[in-house]
Amino acid sequence: MTYADEDGSSGSGDDAIMLDGHKRHAGVPSGSGGSRKRGRKAAGSAIVDAMLEIAAASKMRANAIMKSEDRFSISKCIKLLDETQDDPISMEDIDLELDEMELVAAAAGHYYYSCLTKQPSRCLSPRRCEFVSEVLNGHDDYCREMLRMDKHVFHKLCDILRQRAMLRDTAGVMIEEQLAIFLNIVGHNERNRVIQERFQHSGETISRHFNNVLKAIKSLSREVLKPPELTTPPEILNSARFYPYFKDCIGIIDGISIPAHVPAKDQSRFRNKKGILSQNVLAACTFDLQFIFIYPGWEGSVTDSHMLRAVLHNPDQNFPQIPEGKYYLVDSGYLNTGGFIAPFEGVRYQQYEFKGANQLPRNSKELFNHRHCFLRNAILRSFNLLKARFPILKLAPQYSFQIQRDIVIAGCVLHNFIRREERNDWLFDSFGAASVDELSDPDELPDVQFLSSMQEQFSYSLRDSIAAAMWDDFLNKWNEW
Repeated sequence: MTYADEDGSSGSGDDAIMLDGHKRHAGVPSGSGGSRKRGRKAAGSAIVDAMLEIAAASKMRANAIMKSEDRFSISKCIKLLDETQDDPISMEDIDLELDEMELVAAAAGHYYYSCLTKQPSRCLSPRRCEFVSEVLNGHDDYCREMLRMDKHVFHKLCDILRQRAMLRDTAGVMIEEQLAIFLNIVGHNERNRVIQERFQHSGETISRHFNNVLKAIKSLSREVLKPPELTTPPEILNSARFYPYFKDCIGIIDGISIPAHVPAKDQSRFRNKKGILSQNVLAACTFDLQFIFIYPGWEGSVTDSHMLRAVLHNPDQNFPQIPEGKYYLVDSGYLNTGGFIAPFEGVRYQQYEFKGANQLPRNSKELFNHRHCFLRNAILRSFNLLKARFPILKLAPQYSFQIQRDIVIAGCVLHNFIRREERNDWLFDSFGAASVDELSDPDELPDVQFLSSMQEQFSYSLRDSIAAAMWDDFLNKWNEW
């Protein structure tokens, strides 16, 4: 993965010192071919001498780097070598071919790397660790703002990544700093150049650790995105408005549209009904605002019902099996079928429609829709919370589409991890009880090929029975509205 603004060659401009350790001579005239044409053994000896000489210079440079906090760029050395491939370069009257010079440069780079990895210090430079230390030792609110989570949650995640060898400390960047780099990018949608300045690392280092952390967090998805409990959720069990009517409901399913950056040849497929380039994401979550399942990467023109059908018909997607008698709540973009209960069509549904003089429901269908909407509100809050914590999901980042897709998965993994490790997380507290009004899209029609007639009859019968029982109790228990 590369950033759009990444500078491939970082480091100071005096990297050419690596080449200046040897004196350049004017070269021998072409007529004296005897001195220019040495045997392989003589050339090999010259290369060994050059390697030793440059290694010594590299060692001195390594010491200088540790003091001046500069960085070495082997790519810059190779670039200079490429530029001189047509020039006569002599070293003690022996010309070196380009591939031989590359060997010398690679040897010097290897020596430099070996020199640094032998250092016992866990932090190469106090300046480079200064930002992370400032965040972790500073005020709790500052840590939450910069890392998008509490300190103890951050340390717990670092411990998991370290103990399971999903990430490793490098000579110059500890796991804590690697994770902080990733969280600063996704938590603030910062560009590579900004992160370079903040963490004092090259663009290549930032990009490499971003990819490593993204891969590590994504690998936790199977562990963190777990199937729902089969027991009645506490949010339903402890409410007379929902229990026992929705006692068999185990979660909510819906789609979310996230801005996407795609090549011109694919833009027609990724343009949604509003004309915005986006990727559609199918998600399932619990009433505790934790994600159960996430499937990003769909074209913006694909409907929610089409995504759900494709997932259910593809066992490789590992959608959690729906136990007999259990079901998810879905919106009007889906049809009723076994395992999925949608609201009544053509009936008031959104919460704002039950305000003012029309506050009370007029029949069982309106009452069912009102409470169905209230419960389904959990997945809308989850989506809003996810975007608030990781604003990179609000815009189309300039990464490859695969990276954009993986960022969605990683965001959901971190979302669940934070929820489990810190029940009083400040963002969950602010979004947990908030109501979200969302207009149904009249153009979003259910896919009629999604279900069989038998499944449809059973689902409609179940929904009617729930609505009837709810309405009967409502007429006799006004205080339960």
